[in-house]
Amino acid sequence: MSMCDDTLLCNYPKCRAKLCGFAWVTACSHAFCDQHGSGEFSRSPAICPACSSALSGKLDIVRTELSPSEEYKAMVLAGLRPETVLDISARAMAFWTYQVHQERMFQEYSLSRAEGQVKQMEKVLTQQNQSRELELNAMRGEVTSLKKVMEEYKRKYSEVSERLMERNRQYQKLQGLYDSLRLRNMVVGDREAPRQPGPPEFNTGVVRQPSPRGSPHFLGLGPEGDSHLFSSLEPDAGAKTFFQFSSPARDRGRALLKKY
Repeated sequence: MSMCDDTLLCNYPKCRAKLCGFAWVTACSHAFCDQHGSGEFSRSPAICPACSSALSGKLDIVRTELSPSEEYKAMVLAGLRPETVLDISARAMAFWTYQVHQERMFQEYSLSRAEGQVKQMEKVLTQQNQSRELELNAMRGEVTSLKKVMEEYKRKYSEVSERLMERNRQYQKLQGLYDSLRLRNMVVGDREAPRQPGPPEFNTGVVRQPSPRGSPHFLGLGPEGDSHLFSSLEPDAGAKTFFQFSSPARDRGRALLKKY
């Protein structure tokens, strides 16, 4: 606040509003707005809210108009001696100067307090930034390690996938072999199943040639099928030929020859 400013501020600590209309001024050179002055100075004894001074005198508290009329200005100092007018003016100027000085001191105190708070906040902010930087570096290290772990897992997953695909191919191959072998075993079982009993067949000693359609060679049975095929072509050692069968007349003739 400069000397040319024509507006004072309320000295109530929690108000600091510009004074207008009416104001309460005290003998301790403090000024208050009409609202806080009326509330504080209505009690007895009156205490200055700014400096806690006791205001017990009759003229220690005055409610004054800040914008007096021209008639009031013309008559308030009329009839007074010049030295009295100068004394009143000097005291009024001293009151104004004190208010300006107090306001300046208050603003400087507020500025110093704000600067202290700013420095404290900057210090706290610096510490927080350092802490956050350390945490960020730690998190970056964790991210780097996690990336390495993830790459290792990806590599292992790729290897396991390749092995799984290879096992699937082997499984499919074995499954195909198993199906083919099972089909062959079913065919061999059907071929080696015992025949149903029927009329006896006479072995005339003539070896039958197996038909090409019913030959095991065309079933693709392998070496065992081939051995079974050639074993079927050999004559039975205990079987009789057609000429080894005896008729009843021949048997009776042999008996007569043995008797005589």
